[in-house]
Amino acid sequence: MTLRDGPTSTATLHHDGHDRALEELLVSEDAQAWRARTRVNLTPIAAPSIMGLFGFMIATLMLGSFQAGWWGDPKTPLIIWPFALVAGGVLQSIAAIASFRARDGVAVAAHTAWGSFWIGWGILQLLVATHVMAPIPLGANSPSFAIWFVALTLVTGTCTVGALATSFGLFLTLGTLTAGSGLTAAGFFAGNLGLQEAGGWLFVVSAAAAWYAASAMTLEHAFARTILPLGKWSKAANIPGGRAVDPIAYPKGMPGLRVGQ
Repeated sequence: MTLRDGPTSTATLHHDGHDRALEELLVSEDAQAWRARTRVNLTPIAAPSIMGLFGFMIATLMLGSFQAGWWGDPKTPLIIWPFALVAGGVLQSIAAIASFRARDGVAVAAHTAWGSFWIGWGILQLLVATHVMAPIPLGANSPSFAIWFVALTLVTGTCTVGALATSFGLFLTLGTLTAGSGLTAAGFFAGNLGLQEAGGWLFVVSAAAAWYAASAMTLEHAFARTILPLGKWSKAANIPGGRAVDPIAYPKGMPGLRVGQ
């Protein structure tokens, strides 16, 4: 497709051996005319899941390791909730909104669900700290709290299936998170400390996988090439030093932008 100026200075667009006046292209409704007059203003952003996954990792590592029984005492949630609320709740909620622009449905769903959880959990601990309600200790039988994790298991399980289309790193993060949520739900339904602690162990594994995935995204953006492979379907995307993606996506109508993160 080339632009020409004819002998009479009438601008024309040359496409597939045919010349068309630009005046015609401005009013025509066919595909060639649409492409000729389409303009896209690019506002590139870094991968929102860098922020979302790091925020998730911070909150989940702290609470998951406590839930697993590695450290802490009954007062521990009252110490860690402000940081968990900001890192896991606020940052993930912002990442969820930004993921709309990245056109990443899996990230939107996962960050929305878990951002909501961490905000809700922070509010719950605030109510405990202000003596509005009693704490829910580990080992307790609490179907009301268990249902939180049932809902999270359903959403995260769907995201785990969706992650199969992107990378093994994200699949591992969401898969262990789904399993941890399911065990935690079962533990609070049954009042079984062992199941709750097992869920905490899986939360820590998920946090470690999230740290790796977010680090890989960060380094890819910094060096414009793969540093830590994420296990993507494209073989070239997993070679350190190689370029993971072609950022041009013109067939989707958005030149210069790529789908996902």
